[in-house]
Amino acid sequence: MDAVEGAVAETAEAEVPVEPEKPGNQLTDEEILQAVTALIYASPEPLSERKLASLLDDPDLARVRAAIEALQSKLEQSGLPLELRSIAGGWQILTTSKMGEVVARLFQERKAERISPAALETLAVVAYRQPVTKAEIEAIRGVQAGPILRSLVDRGLVRIVGRADVPGHPLQYGTTREFLDRFGLRAVEDLPRDSDLTR
Repeated sequence: MDAVEGAVAETAEAEVPVEPEKPGNQLTDEEILQAVTALIYASPEPLSERKLASLLDDPDLARVRAAIEALQSKLEQSGLPLELRSIAGGWQILTTSKMGEVVARLFQERKAERISPAALETLAVVAYRQPVTKAEIEAIRGVQAGPILRSLVDRGLVRIVGRADVPGHPLQYGTTREFLDRFGLRAVEDLPRDSDLTR
């Protein structure tokens, strides 16, 4: 009986297709670290672990994560005013907050893109109440929100996320990845709450 079971097991093993090695796993850990560093540095937007893996011919995600941790550690130990930060579900190399005043000088001659107080109020309502309709925003703010909403959509800070399940099925709005990026947030859950604001 053991011999028969052994033969069946051997046959089953022989029929299991062997998954070909992913090209990205042929890279050494150092090569992955170098490539991850270059990609994050060169990218104008945060790169997720999956995006990094895709750009490197799909090495195991654990190896990509290890490279990110190694890069984070190297930047911390280097003494350079740079840090690896998680923003909007991805990773980006940024200057440290201590360098904020110095870096700001670079942009002093540039006219800053301003968001009006009314637009900021509307954006806050969308961020905290999303998905939210125009009527709900107007009920909270007490004024028309149409033009401001259009402006926020045009700036890429707000997007249409669906329709409400109520009569008329009005459009619902939510924040974008650009919103997270601009405000330095990893996710909407990182927005300050009442308890944080009253400290």
